[in-house]
Amino acid sequence: MTRTRLFAVLAALATAIFMTACSNSSDTATDNGHADHAQTEETITVTGEPAGFNSEDIAFATNMIPHHEQALELSALVPERSTDPELLALADQIAGAQEPEINTMKAFLVQWKENPEDSHDGHGDDSGHVDHSQMAGMVDEATMTKLEGLSGPEFDTLWLESMIAHHEGAVEMAEDELAGGANVDAKALAQTIIDAQQAEIAQMQAMLDGS
Repeated sequence: MTRTRLFAVLAALATAIFMTACSNSSDTATDNGHADHAQTEETITVTGEPAGFNSEDIAFATNMIPHHEQALELSALVPERSTDPELLALADQIAGAQEPEINTMKAFLVQWKENPEDSHDGHGDDSGHVDHSQMAGMVDEATMTKLEGLSGPEFDTLWLESMIAHHEGAVEMAEDELAGGANVDAKALAQTIIDAQQAEIAQMQAMLDGS
């Protein structure tokens, strides 16, 4: 399966799964007002047995979703703070690639009967909050706040430095998936992430160097 076909199929699968789940959860309420959870669960089960997967595959999808979501947040900062055409195009490219990948990974988790919301609400501390700031390459809150207050060349430089580190973290996570994962589709996505983000790292480094 080509990369384009894989993403198209899985993105469509994700949309169909979530729309079906939402529709059936409202239609299967019992007389006492509670949803029939058994029937709802059946509606989100992908037909046929999912390809083999392991805990590394689940960790990859669960952790990469919020990692990608921060990349979307970083990309959203660019249009109002930069006038560099190359940076504007790069931010749009990153967002355009990573949003479908988020949907693909959510589809994986549903297929594996995992809750995609666990990528936000897992068990990280006593409050039940996962501290995603400890993941490789995540931009800390202070830097995000600083980026929000900058514009022009200062913003461009800090954004590029931050996104390079962020990409390097994603590549590291994807390499862990290739080394320990079992699911062929998840590993194919991990390789896609490595290829795309290594190329973008090289581009951003060249932009910083002024070449």
